[in-house]
Amino acid sequence: MQVSSAEKRVVVEATPAALAARVADRFLTRVRARTKNGRIAHIALTGGSMGGAVLSQAAADPRVNSIDWSLVHFWWGDERFVPRDDADRNAVQSRQALLDHIPVPAENVHEVAGSDSGITLDEAAAAYAAELARFGTDEHPWPSFAVCYLGVGPDGHIASLFPDRDEVTVTDAAALPVRNSPKPPPERVTLTRPVLNSSKRVWLVLTGADKASALGLALAGASYTSVPAAGAKGRKRTVFFVDEAAASEVSPDLIDQAY
Repeated sequence: MQVSSAEKRVVVEATPAALAARVADRFLTRVRARTKNGRIAHIALTGGSMGGAVLSQAAADPRVNSIDWSLVHFWWGDERFVPRDDADRNAVQSRQALLDHIPVPAENVHEVAGSDSGITLDEAAAAYAAELARFGTDEHPWPSFAVCYLGVGPDGHIASLFPDRDEVTVTDAAALPVRNSPKPPPERVTLTRPVLNSSKRVWLVLTGADKASALGLALAGASYTSVPAAGAKGRKRTVFFVDEAAASEVSPDLIDQAY
């Protein structure tokens, strides 16, 4: 399949385990390429079972020891506003899967404040935006992620940008507080679409038959306000990594196994 770099690609593996291995391989390849000449790599992580599975696969790969992790900064596309060591936090899952097993400097791991930090939800979102701004570019007050991982919910949400809610349309902020989330826990902090879409590569990772409809709508160009995943787009690549169950509604001509 021949596609331009601007088009959305779909990569399919038979099972979630095979998919996690495929994505972990691409992740390590990309980070090594980015950092081999001393360049900084900013990475936005996601949570959920696949987010953890990909990082666990990366941690088990021998190539993990050949990367200069002092050049890598980790962020999260969203975070649950619960205590810092709560198992529901995406950062906790990421630490357990990978970050606690590599020599990444503590100051390179940029977590959203927990609910036990002594600040409010609004202050946590503002603090995260300020932290992003420390690494801003000439174009934006936030870093451009070399890779931005996104999970996709059955409703098509990405990060904590849920369908038909105000947060998905905000363009004048980097991070937002989310209240009364349709998915528990109710309070969260999320990055906004402009931050996500300024990433060089956006990798959406999803598995299961319950995601097939959301994937189909995202590829068909549905309204991003109703299907936020449809509005996710990297500046260089936008890739949907999916298993066969999630790919049941994908046209074969959209599948690019070469990536």
